[in-house]
Amino acid sequence: MIATSDLINTRRDGSCGTIVLNRPERKNALSRETVQQLGEALEDFHGERSVRAVILTGSGDSFCAGTDLHQLKEAADSKNALEIWHRDSLEFLELIEKMLRFPKPIIASVNGWVLGSGVSLMLASDIVVGGTSSRLCMPEALRGLNPGITTPLMSFRIGTAASSKVLYTGVRVAAEEALQLGLYQEVVEDSLVWARGFEIAGACAAGARESHQMTKQLLNETIGENLFTQLSIGAANMAAARTTPAATEGIEAFLEKRDPRWD
Repeated sequence: MIATSDLINTRRDGSCGTIVLNRPERKNALSRETVQQLGEALEDFHGERSVRAVILTGSGDSFCAGTDLHQLKEAADSKNALEIWHRDSLEFLELIEKMLRFPKPIIASVNGWVLGSGVSLMLASDIVVGGTSSRLCMPEALRGLNPGITTPLMSFRIGTAASSKVLYTGVRVAAEEALQLGLYQEVVEDSLVWARGFEIAGACAAGARESHQMTKQLLNETIGENLFTQLSIGAANMAAARTTPAATEGIEAFLEKRDPRWD
């Protein structure tokens, strides 16, 4: 099966489904339409009993460049900007929760850059395979924004101490450091990220689907009993941050390719 939309591609290879972010001209930045189509793709694979695991990856030279700042700027110029930002944050939260509750393992095959909200997609996956030249960065502070959904996910995966440097500084995290921190579970040659994800998906397919579903519930909803509350608070923070003068300056500085001028 191969299905194609304007923003994502999906296909099935035996017991493995693959979702490919398909905006290479924007480094696979997340528009609200992309978020909607990702949710629909997950629902489709949820309903396909023969699919036992799903790979998430990006087309071109990036996994995902985070939230589409051009679309954020368009919303800022709208009369109902607050309503749009609130709705966008809730819809992204819904996608992340759908990934965490998805009953089949999700493997993120990370190629190239993964930034901002793209890191949320990566961390909401169950297993992460990174390419050797992949890079991770949380640039929200440099844009006057707040990584409200990524913060609890990263803390859940690697702890608050390890998360702090990544979240506060916006430093670029290379693949080997991401592996050491626990953000990646494996690092392979760039050309092999999907192939290794496919091998892991095959290993998952050898197990009982009921076992995977119960294990995922234990990990994300029992051991992570506070995670969904934290994500809801984070989504509210993310929306609120977009209303601030700092966000206006940060986004304009990015689009104008200059350093921001903070008060």
